[in-house]
Amino acid sequence: MDRQLYEPVHGAFREAVRQFLGKEVVPHHEQWLERGNIDKRMFRKAGEQGLLCVSAAEQFGGTGVADFRYNCVLNEEIQAAGVTSSGLCMTLHNDICFPYFQRLANDEQRERWMPGLVDGSLMSAIAMTEPSIGSDLASMSSSAKDDGDAYIVNGSKTFITNGINADLVIVAVKTDPTQRHKGMSLLVIEEGMEGFERGRNLDKIGLKSQDTAELFFSNVRVPKSNLLGQEGEGFLNLVKHLPQERLSIAVTAVAHCRWAFEETLRYVKERDAFGQPIGKFQNSQFVLATLKTEIEIGQVFIDRQIEALNEGSLTAEDAAMGKWWVTELQQRVMDRCLQLHGGYGYMTEYPISRAWADSRIQTIYGGTTEVMKMIIGKSLGL
Repeated sequence: MDRQLYEPVHGAFREAVRQFLGKEVVPHHEQWLERGNIDKRMFRKAGEQGLLCVSAAEQFGGTGVADFRYNCVLNEEIQAAGVTSSGLCMTLHNDICFPYFQRLANDEQRERWMPGLVDGSLMSAIAMTEPSIGSDLASMSSSAKDDGDAYIVNGSKTFITNGINADLVIVAVKTDPTQRHKGMSLLVIEEGMEGFERGRNLDKIGLKSQDTAELFFSNVRVPKSNLLGQEGEGFLNLVKHLPQERLSIAVTAVAHCRWAFEETLRYVKERDAFGQPIGKFQNSQFVLATLKTEIEIGQVFIDRQIEALNEGSLTAEDAAMGKWWVTELQQRVMDRCLQLHGGYGYMTEYPISRAWADSRIQTIYGGTTEVMKMIIGKSLGL
């Protein structure tokens, strides 16, 4: 079906994104997969090309246009170029971290951080998860003790995307350990602060070129001027921003499904078995027909959610529905597409094998499928 989501201006932006990825990411992707990290200069260049924080105010280098469709164009083209893990640093920065700065930063903080976030000289990350809490964020133990004009931060975080490369890390901490939800606050910890250390670049199943780190805080003195939002409102702000985060994951999921489908369709037309292309077999046709239909259904659902986000009407329940359904679809698509590649699908030199591994995290981070269903279930009064 023809998509009605985008306008001509988004098409022009898409072409700029394609050119950037083709020049600055695709040629280096294999090297970055090998070393487990991207070259940070690529991120800086993305900022120079206007691909970061597009909605930022004009005075800081953005367009001043609050339109999530620009974010979606970038996410879709990253998948179409087959560089999922090398492009994730931009997706996380734009879709997940930047909204906190945009909505919660005061005037002084905006002047200090916004220009760098937009031009790429400041890469961001957000640190919520701890080694022992998983999805139960209210149980975090990382603490920030009041010390006059600063907080003294102690604790650790894990599974932090952009954790190795980030210049600014939004860290969720307990400023009042006697409270579960109301005791949480958000602090921006900057590279170079004494007592802030990065652990190892975690070795993952997939997303090999995306750095994912452990972070450690030992008596880190963080000025109160780095408090993002109001003290004690950290959990509330996390909850408010999660629908966009989950929609971003869903956008990536559908785009990744589309890439895998097209890759597999090409393969079954070229690969012969028993004297004919394997795409001629009824089973291949039935599998691909099913996947094509489900991908189109998922695309329509997520396009409507993008519109709802722009309208300011996307609810946590709706975002949860989109996130769990299309990421579970992504698992099915990758598994079926790999199967149609046969033994070659299991070889890492074939892109479908990497796509299969890269996609596995999608039903886990940003809220597991099980947590998404709990959110929906509670909204039903259960």
